[in-house]
Amino acid sequence: MKTNTQPEISIVIAEDDQRIANIQQRFVERISGFTVIGIAHTADETEDFLELYQPDLLLLDVHFPSGNGIEILSRLRNAKQPTDVILITAASEIETLKSAMNFGVFDYILKPLAFNRLQSALERFKAHFHQLDEITDLYQADVDKILHGNASTIATNNTIENTAKTRHPKGIDEITLKNIVDVFTIGSAALDRSQENGYSAEEVAVKIGASRTTARRYLEYLVSQEVLSAKINYGTVGRPERKYQKI
Repeated sequence: MKTNTQPEISIVIAEDDQRIANIQQRFVERISGFTVIGIAHTADETEDFLELYQPDLLLLDVHFPSGNGIEILSRLRNAKQPTDVILITAASEIETLKSAMNFGVFDYILKPLAFNRLQSALERFKAHFHQLDEITDLYQADVDKILHGNASTIATNNTIENTAKTRHPKGIDEITLKNIVDVFTIGSAALDRSQENGYSAEEVAVKIGASRTTARRYLEYLVSQEVLSAKINYGTVGRPERKYQKI
């Protein structure tokens, strides 16, 4: 039994071979978060279903006895209908792939269809679909994740200056973070020799007028984002102290 707090994503399957269409439907039914609302077996029926059901996602074949999936895709885009498309086809010509990419398909899967490949595509689409619904203010990190799947694989400058401008988890306030970033981007150039090993949480707290606990939480967040490094400074007296430096 499927359980999902988010609305299920509606799918229309467009496949002229009824046996293959039934297999696709059974595959989709094994994946949480999706529901098949229609199965079309001709190009004309596919276009009727698109107009009638306005699905979130179309699983589209390329070759129909009468009609062509790329033509359907072209008309869908010209109509500015927000249905996303995954092509599932035996068409292995590079020109077909190029045309599909030009029309913005979400994925392109070659037959014979394997369940694991479809599951991977649908799970990625589900994350993409719900992420777009949840975003209100757009940041570069959001764009990279939406377009490339994993922002960490992009050569986004994971610099301390960038970190102050990106989306942050709950509990990390942008203004407080910027104040701490400024300590390292402005103050680091003028570090005296007593501070050449970086700042402690207590020193940062004094500079931004916050508690040591708050400063440490933000500093450790910057360490997790790989824009600061932390090391233990044993000193000569007292307990060891963590010092933070700009990477």
